[in-house]
Amino acid sequence: MAGEQSTFVWYELMTTDVAAAKAYYTGVVGWNTLDVPMPGMIYTLLRVGDTQTAGLMALPKEARDAGMRPAWVGYIGVGDADGAAAKVQGLGGDILGRPVDIPTVGRFATVADPQGALINLFKPAQRGQRIVSSEPGHIGWHELHTNDWPQAFEFYADMFGWVKGEALDMGPIGTYQIFKIGGLATGGMFNSPGAQATRFWLYYFNVDDIDAAAKRVTDGGGAIAQGPNQVPGGNWILQAADPQGAVFALSGPKK
Repeated sequence: MAGEQSTFVWYELMTTDVAAAKAYYTGVVGWNTLDVPMPGMIYTLLRVGDTQTAGLMALPKEARDAGMRPAWVGYIGVGDADGAAAKVQGLGGDILGRPVDIPTVGRFATVADPQGALINLFKPAQRGQRIVSSEPGHIGWHELHTNDWPQAFEFYADMFGWVKGEALDMGPIGTYQIFKIGGLATGGMFNSPGAQATRFWLYYFNVDDIDAAAKRVTDGGGAIAQGPNQVPGGNWILQAADPQGAVFALSGPKK
């Protein structure tokens, strides 16, 4: 994998109430859903029109028993799931779920970076180009909330070939380091006040009107933690939790 640049290829919500989560996110983000039978379970695709954007599934009992709570997780594309998992471990991360096959879909492994943030490594069965879009319903930003961003960046640079973009001064919080994949500013990482207990990735879903979306967040039973706040470039963002407690973020203009 040396010299390659790997990007996010999929996003997945694991939740304790699939029916409620489906209703919530279709209302808040505007996704439509498609249920796909799989061995022992139903997997729900979250879509913009006919474009598959993310997935939704029940949080497995063994994960609940281990203390995992509802959460969004991102999948990063790799050429070899087994080799990538071994590389994560060699760089100081942990393998939480050893590589397994999803029939006809691909092979994946669940890992944690050296600070403990969860990601999935994914080798697809078929090649495909992930759509990069700022349109509503797509994922527009990826944000790592950690407690040592320089060390975290070194890990992701070594692991996936990501490079530094602009570094923004956030005052008392410190530096917000933007990272680029394929020349595009794709996300940021910083020492987050919210990452004291656990480190995590936060995914921003695009909406067409941040104020209208904010109302849908709370009307649907979710809670807004921050925002809407304006960010460089003119967009507005908010950070929230859905009714089951999974954290997510929204990004969009004010109308």
